[in-house]
Amino acid sequence: MISSNIQMLRRAKGLTQEALAHRVGVSRQTVAKWEAGESVPDLANGSALAEALGVTLDVLANYRPTELGEVPPPRGKHIFGSVRVGERGQMVIPKRAREVFGIEPGDELLLLGDEERGLALVKSSAFLASIERFKREMGAKDSERGE
Repeated sequence: MISSNIQMLRRAKGLTQEALAHRVGVSRQTVAKWEAGESVPDLANGSALAEALGVTLDVLANYRPTELGEVPPPRGKHIFGSVRVGERGQMVIPKRAREVFGIEPGDELLLLGDEERGLALVKSSAFLASIERFKREMGAKDSERGE
């Protein structure tokens, strides 16, 4: 699995074997052997590969493309699947999404919308904390300017 993931991610990034090898600090032949499945990277090289390819080590080693053959999402980005909106507008957030983002029963979520880009859900507490941080930073900048 890791051999095909290395090749798929390298191509998706538009890198040659030589360019990837340079980023990781190995020879082009080493990358070719990894992609051919003749050898596998050790942990240090695996971490460097994941970094160079913009994914986690887990994705690099274990990602299984669907029949669509899509490339795994970049580090920190997720595809949790689809949700169906019920007749009263309710939907269920997938379990994995709730785990990754620490969403618990009773949490309040803020629904944001942009007519061009779509909808986003944000924990209300995180959004309010960001606003408070922004206010503090702006206040600090104002005081630096003597306003």
